[in-house]
Amino acid sequence: MALVLAMTAAGAAWILFLTPLWGEVRMGFFYLTGSITALLAAGAAGAAAGSYAQDLAGSGRLAVRLSLALAIATVVWMLLLRFRLRTAARVVGILTVPLSVAMLWAFAQLSSQGTAGSFFQLLAGALFTGAVLDGLLLGHWYLTDRKLTRGPINRMTWLLMAAVAVQLVALFIGGFSGNEPGSSATSTLNPVLTLSGSAALIAIGMTLATGLIAVFIRLILKGERATAVQAATGFFYLAVITAFTGELAAMVRFLP
Repeated sequence: MALVLAMTAAGAAWILFLTPLWGEVRMGFFYLTGSITALLAAGAAGAAAGSYAQDLAGSGRLAVRLSLALAIATVVWMLLLRFRLRTAARVVGILTVPLSVAMLWAFAQLSSQGTAGSFFQLLAGALFTGAVLDGLLLGHWYLTDRKLTRGPINRMTWLLMAAVAVQLVALFIGGFSGNEPGSSATSTLNPVLTLSGSAALIAIGMTLATGLIAVFIRLILKGERATAVQAATGFFYLAVITAFTGELAAMVRFLP
């Protein structure tokens, strides 16, 4: 759970500040997304605080501290935005991007499968869950900003499609093995696959389902009616279910 929360917080921050949203949507959307990002990062710190192995205490504490730092930095840029210091708020917001990457690197060091491979899987998961979360929030934002063009949500849909492709690559690179011999993820669930192997199949299936939903969203947004965005938002709800289910399953292989 700590890994899923950390990835989602990181991905939400990336998309918020590395895409043109700053000049397209009202600042209220940044308050909305920033508040959820801060809660996710704080939740990741809380979930991770007592879950890392004692022989990895150094990396575990670092991951917790960086998660807290991300939550605090997110609150800081929202406060700066509240006091109309927009340039400073944007600078701090952009700085949360490398901070979140460092946080994921610290979490990757807790895996016995190799830091580099685990880091790539966490980066892919962050892009995947971040695109789903920000897409859902953006779809709701159209209810408050009737003059907002289709550009942002169309771009978010294409980004989700790309994230699905990257996530599938990460899942296949991760394979179907557990964290290490003797871990709970390597226990036998059925005569064919281990717990990790079965979870990997679920993750692949849920990721493919999310990709299919993204295609539906793109087709819906081709409609000219305003209700098309509302329908697309409804599909983003389904994407949240499939994406987060898939990510939880994918993280089973990290179990000690």
